[in-house]
Amino acid sequence: MACLRATAAALLLTLASSAAATMTKFNITEVLNESLEFLTFNSLLSKTNLAEEINKRQTITILVVDNSAASGITSLPTDTQKKVLAVHVILDYYDPMKLENIKKGTALLTSLFQTTSAATDRMGFVNYTHSADDQMVFGSAEPGAPLSSQLVKVVACRPYNLSVMQVSAAIIPPSISPSGKGSSAAPGPAHGSSSNASVPTITAAETLESSDEASALDDDAPASSPPVHSADAAAGARTSAGNTVVVRSRVWLVGLVMLMV
Repeated sequence: MACLRATAAALLLTLASSAAATMTKFNITEVLNESLEFLTFNSLLSKTNLAEEINKRQTITILVVDNSAASGITSLPTDTQKKVLAVHVILDYYDPMKLENIKKGTALLTSLFQTTSAATDRMGFVNYTHSADDQMVFGSAEPGAPLSSQLVKVVACRPYNLSVMQVSAAIIPPSISPSGKGSSAAPGPAHGSSSNASVPTITAAETLESSDEASALDDDAPASSPPVHSADAAAGARTSAGNTVVVRSRVWLVGLVMLMV
């Protein structure tokens, strides 16, 4: 009997760990497949093999652009496309509520591009600023880069592992392309945004006056934030659903063990 109980306990632990691990995994390709407006961006992630790198991460935020805005990326050389896409991959979990709680209303967000040797002069950072007209805007942290990519909506989120948010324009560091003419292109009104909404154009120098201040800004971001209701609606389910599934799995496993003993 003791041997049976030990075996059942080991089975419970193994299956519970497996269920929990499964819930933390995601596939960015499948997430974006739910929305045809991100078809081009999704295709670029797969073509450059960045989708595979993203899926290996446990905590990440992707700033996506719709098919129209993605033309600012597809017009670039293939090797530059991957660099620009990596700028849109933030190495932490961010949702509107967490951004709202950032001290001073501005911060440097570390991107996947920063982990490469090609990132220089703050090109690997994304500058987030809550503008005076109550808009959340993003741009390259490279000096002189505009902050003109506005938050449009939450596409999907799984606190605190995955956040996918749509922005109005591609974030392209000025010096990242061979011509050195990269920028945040300003396409037509994005889906879900007002055509009358003004997108502020602010330069990185206006919000980050010194490199010392810029280095400190990333520390102002809250370590975590509670689930966002708008994200829940965008994902089509309550963000606590994942935890509920894990709990139900554990209850079922406990019942199995009781039957075995």
